[in-house]
Amino acid sequence: MKRPQHGGNLAWAAALAGCPPDLLLDFSASINPLGPPASALDAIQASLGQLRHYPDPSYATLRQTLGAVHQLPSEWILPGNGSAELLTWVCRELAQLDGVEVWTPAFGDYGRALRAFGAQVVPQRLASLEPAPLAPQFWGQPEDGTSLTPGCGDDSNAAPLAPQFWGEPERRKAAQGVLLNNPHNPTGQLFSVASLLPLLEQYALVVVDEAFMDFLPPAQQQSLILWVQRYPNLVILRSLTKFYSLPGLRLGYAVAHPERLERWQQWRDPWSVNGLAEPVTVAMLADSGFQQRTWDWLGGARSHLFRGLAQIPGLHPRLGAANFLLVHSDYSVTQLQTQLLQQHRILIRDCLSFPELGDDYFRVAVRTEAENQKLLEGLAAVSATLGTPYQE
Repeated sequence: MKRPQHGGNLAWAAALAGCPPDLLLDFSASINPLGPPASALDAIQASLGQLRHYPDPSYATLRQTLGAVHQLPSEWILPGNGSAELLTWVCRELAQLDGVEVWTPAFGDYGRALRAFGAQVVPQRLASLEPAPLAPQFWGQPEDGTSLTPGCGDDSNAAPLAPQFWGEPERRKAAQGVLLNNPHNPTGQLFSVASLLPLLEQYALVVVDEAFMDFLPPAQQQSLILWVQRYPNLVILRSLTKFYSLPGLRLGYAVAHPERLERWQQWRDPWSVNGLAEPVTVAMLADSGFQQRTWDWLGGARSHLFRGLAQIPGLHPRLGAANFLLVHSDYSVTQLQTQLLQQHRILIRDCLSFPELGDDYFRVAVRTEAENQKLLEGLAAVSATLGTPYQE
């Protein structure tokens, strides 16, 4: 079976582990372990009778609900069959520009969607892979001669910082569009609003994937949604299924100028969002109790996991603001992953699909305290059998 490009491929992992998929402990997919919320499951149960009808092709109630959350008119919101569907349409628009800057390491579907439309991709590698919270920085020389001052993180949490960019000026000027995610996947780095706003004056189209932004409490979020009505060249992508733990439902949305979203509506298939999505979303977004429980849980759980990883010889976790941690490994991650599966039935996310990271990094979701402890014990046991970690 081919090695997966995404996390959460339990069929592949189960074949390697030699056990049924439901016996695996999955740290490869960054899904909220507290969900799905009961409110969502109740809404699904109550709406099963509606499956005999076609969904509303305008998604009026769904758009109104999402618009109310962000204090925007409903026409500024477009639901999709996961944010991955909406990524396809925004990449179709990006491909029409003269160059698209992609901050790397990057989610693999960015390159797939851009290449599908023949886009000219201009990769810009983030320099901040060391375990410290940094503003967006790129390999190369600073364009304005300023120095970089790292901020200070609180345990496992990477704080957003003011704008400080490194890069090759001639390459950055060649791109008319830019595609990034915030918090960044796979590093977990959180970019401040102040560091991103200048992009809106520099590029013809700015796309920010905020799939993991909901995991930050509202006061800590660095979303650009508040700026979308001021900048018609801004597109925000959001996921609902990670925070609410319903990836099988497939639901995301875009926030952008209504003319752009109407154009996407003409491109895509009718009824791309299923009939259960509307009642489930209405119920989930009203579930303030679940949202608060998630925010209360994540900080402590991530901190516990970060400290535990840092105590294992040869493993070096990176500070992050999302519900996952990127870890540099002095061991071969392929070996580490295989032995974890076969000996402990635990799946971690290798980073082989990120060319900049390769076999030296892995990513783990933050799960419950008991599950995190099982991961730490498994990693400690396996790493002890792999010999002395490589030291540069």
